[in-house]
Amino acid sequence: MCLYSHFPADPERPDRFHPMRNYFPLLLMFAVVAIIVGAIIFLSTLLGPKKRGKVKDSPFECGFQPFQLPTDRFYIRFYLIAMLFILFDIEVVFLFPWAVVFKTLSWSGFWSILIFILVLGAGYVYAWRKGAFQWE
Repeated sequence: MCLYSHFPADPERPDRFHPMRNYFPLLLMFAVVAIIVGAIIFLSTLLGPKKRGKVKDSPFECGFQPFQLPTDRFYIRFYLIAMLFILFDIEVVFLFPWAVVFKTLSWSGFWSILIFILVLGAGYVYAWRKGAFQWE
């Protein structure tokens, strides 16, 4: 008798109800992604241009010189946009688990995600109207 099922395990196929079997597609996807990323990094270092220069080797951070005096004026526009991007990006990530279990949810799950999307959209419109996405 298999511990993970109410049905007896098939003696001809002992791995039929193995719980790790469900993780195989996920592990396969991670392996394929790791191979593709490794190949891209290897090919870019192998085939990429290797021209060095004073401007290219100088430090550059967020559109500003990284070592300024603290008495200089500090512009926060870039950091505000970065924080808004992270905020909306994290909120959109919550849609993926919902999409995975969409068929098992009832109408309450549908209405709750609809309210979530409306609140997310209202926050985006508010930030847009306030000019948070302007670079001026």
